[in-house]
This record gives sequence, C-alpha cells and structure tokens, in this order.
Amino acid sequence: MRSLLVIRVEPTIAASSDAIPLTPERLLGANGYHVQVTASETEALKLSAEAEASILHLSLVDVEYWVRCLGKGKTNTPLLWWCAPDTASSSVESCEVEASLDGILTPSMIGPEIHWTLHFAAKRYMERKQWEQERKQLQSRLEDRKWIDMAKAILCDLKQISESEAYDLLRKRAMDERKRMVDVATAIVKAHQLLQS
Repeated sequence: MRSLLVIRVEPTIAASSDAIPLTPERLLGANGYHVQVTASETEALKLSAEAEASILHLSLVDVEYWVRCLGKGKTNTPLLWWCAPDTASSSVESCEVEASLDGILTPSMIGPEIHWTLHFAAKRYMERKQWEQERKQLQSRLEDRKWIDMAKAILCDLKQISESEAYDLLRKRAMDERKRMVDVATAIVKAHQLLQS
C-alpha cells in the first residue's frame, strides 16, 4: 500500500506561529507514501478510486458525513481516521460515531507502526466487506422466506391443505415454470392481495 488519499475539510492551524503542524501527508510522505490531499467531495470520490486507502483528517462530527459520501462512490478502499491531539482530548461521548472505520493513525506513529496499521486496516476492510455481503445475502434469504411463508399460508387457506403440501405445491409450480420458488410465491401473494382489495 503506497498511494493514499487524505481528506481534510479545514486547514490545520498551528498552536504557535513557529510550530508547523504534523499533518498526515507530512508524516506519511516522510515514510515513503505517495499522498494526495483534498477537501472537495467530487475530487475525493475521483481520487479515492485511485488510492489504496483514505485517511480522514476531520473532526469526529464530520467523519460520518464523509464515510457516507465515500460510500456513495462505492469506494473500495480502507478508511482510516487521523486522531490529532486536539481530537484526542475530546469527550468520550463525541467518539460515538456510527461510521465503519478500518483503523486509526496518530501523529506519534513511526514508520513500522504506520505500515502495520495500514496493513491491518486493509485486512479489517476485507473482513468488513465480507460481513456486509453475508449480511445482504441473509437479508435477501429472509425476505424470500417471508414471501414463501405468505404464499404457503394463502395456499393452505384456499386449498385447505397442510403447510408441507403447500410447500410442495409451490416447489412443483416453480419447477414446472422454471422459475425461482420466491418468484412464484411473490406472484401468488400479489395476485391474492389484488383479489382481496
């Protein structure tokens, strides 16, 4: 992982006029990473497609918004948060964000720590994406099951048959029509609802 994107909305202000703030791009650049910085949503969506990870140098209040924004662009890279000293002193309540982040970077990290944090963030990201896909599949199966159960109940009521007989009837109809069982069940439920109204 060598190409990174830093998203920062507000410029970092130094504590004193002599101090130069340690920004993620300075730290990462000093450790051999190619870093691009943006504050624009449009540019962030474009650049995130090319980057291997995105680092959010934002207040926790802005993190949720930017995670949603990057999600719209189907960003397929790990998301990390830059935990600056001013944010680290925030209250515990302000840390309650509803965003999925894959890692945290801090200004005190050294080269190997940055490398391993990025490595673990990439691993965490892959696991998170796999969980999201499994969750979608389970939700889809539950939705299919709901249609099938409703169709079985309708068939049981109309034909005065048992649940297992209704299931067999649905399955046979699906095989005869070369359709998925849920498609046949959905058609039965919708037709029944139409006739009832």
